[in-house]
Amino acid sequence: MARILIVDDEIAIVDILKSFLEEKEHKVFTAYDGEEAVEVTKRERPHVILLDIYLPKMDGIQVLKAVREFDDTIGIIIMTGFREKDVAQEALKLGAFDYINKPFDFDYLERALETKLQLMLM
Repeated sequence: MARILIVDDEIAIVDILKSFLEEKEHKVFTAYDGEEAVEVTKRERPHVILLDIYLPKMDGIQVLKAVREFDDTIGIIIMTGFREKDVAQEALKLGAFDYINKPFDFDYLERALETKLQLMLM
């Protein structure tokens, strides 16, 4: 069981991802803005963060940079729309593990999570 933080300002997206991940028996935390995401990350130390790019208070890139200041082991998977590939590629350069496009391919998301979790165990 992994600890996973979902960060998105769209409640419906958070709810869908939370249900999907809890079915896989993961411990799920949620945040709806960038500042809350950093606070929850410091407190809960998730294994993986599913991080939207566009958030209130701090955007996803700012959250990524803030998390990397205190922990470079957390796997960060950026959630992005198709038109945001440049931002997703920037996030990869800054230390994100992967990115997933909205609408979600849940099979791809599950494989990305499994890969990151296996790498963490090595």
